[in-house]
Amino acid sequence: YTTLFRSGVVTVRSTVEAARNTLEFEVAGRTDVGMVRHTNQDIFGVVEPLALVAICDGMGGMAGGEVASHVALESFLEVARQEIEASRSADGERTKRALCRAAAAANRAVRTRASYDTRFRGMGTTLVGARLDGNEVTVLNVGDSRAYLVRSGVARQITRDHSYVAEQMRMGLMTESEAEMSPYQSAITRAIGIDEDVHPDFYTEMVETGDDLLLCSDGLLRHMHDDEIGKIVANTMMTPAEICDRLIATVNAR
Repeated sequence: YTTLFRSGVVTVRSTVEAARNTLEFEVAGRTDVGMVRHTNQDIFGVVEPLALVAICDGMGGMAGGEVASHVALESFLEVARQEIEASRSADGERTKRALCRAAAAANRAVRTRASYDTRFRGMGTTLVGARLDGNEVTVLNVGDSRAYLVRSGVARQITRDHSYVAEQMRMGLMTESEAEMSPYQSAITRAIGIDEDVHPDFYTEMVETGDDLLLCSDGLLRHMHDDEIGKIVANTMMTPAEICDRLIATVNAR
């Protein structure tokens, strides 16, 4: 089944039993409108039997951003589900092919919706998704929503932001402190629904017992550093749902 929720944060906690080559995981997500805005344009979805999760963070005005994120997520999860279930291949590229086609379908769906309603012209959304297959996780992203792998209390960003400030930093033209103060923090360089073709980045990681995978929109990242995220997510005394609540509460307090 597929369940759609509204969210800014999704965590997946995995346990791998190598002897049986099986994977067990817990997943939870939370959302919050925050302390400034009146609308929440984030949405997340989980296809639990396929160990598939995704987040979209919309842009394009109050109405457009919310529509774009919902349309994109629904299309992405449905096409990914169809592609994975229909595939007879067991190679490591199966998930990547499925997610690539799903991202393309999400892009078409948002553009189609915008084409017949002038209120939504120019709307778009970020997308970050992940699927666990055995002890391998495949991640894709478009925009500045992120995926982290947390191991032994250390949060390591898997994805690379498609944003103006991130690209300036990668070229050595802006420091981290300058990026944090930049008025262009919200300017992204790739998004679902903007161009005719979408070009997601893909990443593959091997997971170990006790690893945590965190997906989040940029609302979390404006007020927390990676070391703080790692400490909270790695707290084994909390469930994934409680971890999400703690992360959001920490941000709102700031």
